[in-house]
Amino acid sequence: MILTPPYPGNTRGFAWSQTPVSQQWWDAEFQFRASGSERGGGNLQIWYAKDGQSKIGSSSIYTVGQFDGLAIVIDTHGGRGGSVRGFLNDGTTDYKSHKSVDSLAFGHCSYAYRNLGRPSVLHVKHTTSGLQVTVDDKLCFSTNKVVLPSGNNFGVTAATPENPDSFEVFKFVLQSSSSGSSKSAPPVQERGNQKPVGLGKPQQQPARAETKSPNLIDQQFADLGARLQLLNHATSNIIREIGMINTKSDKRHTELTQQLASKSELSSLDVRLQRIEQALQNIQRDLEGKDYRDQFNKLQDILRSSHVTLTNSLQGHLLNVVTASSPRMGFFICLIIAFQVFLAVSYIIYKRRRANMPKKFL
Repeated sequence: MILTPPYPGNTRGFAWSQTPVSQQWWDAEFQFRASGSERGGGNLQIWYAKDGQSKIGSSSIYTVGQFDGLAIVIDTHGGRGGSVRGFLNDGTTDYKSHKSVDSLAFGHCSYAYRNLGRPSVLHVKHTTSGLQVTVDDKLCFSTNKVVLPSGNNFGVTAATPENPDSFEVFKFVLQSSSSGSSKSAPPVQERGNQKPVGLGKPQQQPARAETKSPNLIDQQFADLGARLQLLNHATSNIIREIGMINTKSDKRHTELTQQLASKSELSSLDVRLQRIEQALQNIQRDLEGKDYRDQFNKLQDILRSSHVTLTNSLQGHLLNVVTASSPRMGFFICLIIAFQVFLAVSYIIYKRRRANMPKKFL
């Protein structure tokens, strides 16, 4: 079952068990695979929570609110190439609004899970001695301070960014640890806005079938089939986008064709150009067949005589304008003499009045 496809990004996928777990002590085996580009990313969560489908749904550890249970997170936290971490909540902590969700992890280990080309096997054991998590038969982390109640539901969620990883689930089997007999996990109900693509229903086989290791050749063929399905899905998306681009190109071509001139308009323009060309050729033939030398000489004489007449007339007119506009010197001289006489008379009158005024002595 493919939770998140390799294209496009920003998708979510999830699956939850339909019935809660009735055993107190259990052993869960989970097989998954993650593949993508060099800079791909995303996170995968295994939940054991109360009312997980209604309270958690498709959320990741960074977008979930207040949940009650256990979460095993597989992602590339801290840029270390991959890690497996464990988180606990009793329903009082709101992870979505928490300032540092990464600091709430109670156990972790480094595990480079991306692009291995094979399924990774994760075991989560809840026994009387505590909680233990192993990856590929190697201990990841364990604690004897965790006791989980029964009645919770198992679930798997995955979320990817713009450059996605494809998270695939191959097997999820739950066994009872008290009696040692295996018990298959409750049926998984596939829901969510992202439809699973590829492998179909998860395997639900009796315990006796799980005790036998699958053949290596069968695993390789199953892996090849899953990769071919991923390639087919990506090819279908590319073909759909090419079809959309082709439709837009045809629409644009139609608009440009409508804006261009029609065939009749082009024909009429061609006829007009031919007429203009024919008229120019006729004018050229007329000029070549006649001698216009005498006519040009007469036109030159006329222009020369007109120039001489215009020059003489202009000189006489300018002389008259200058003569009429020049001031009269006699009138100007008389005006200056009259002004000087007026000043002399005024001065004599002023002196006489000054001399006849009574003198005052202190």
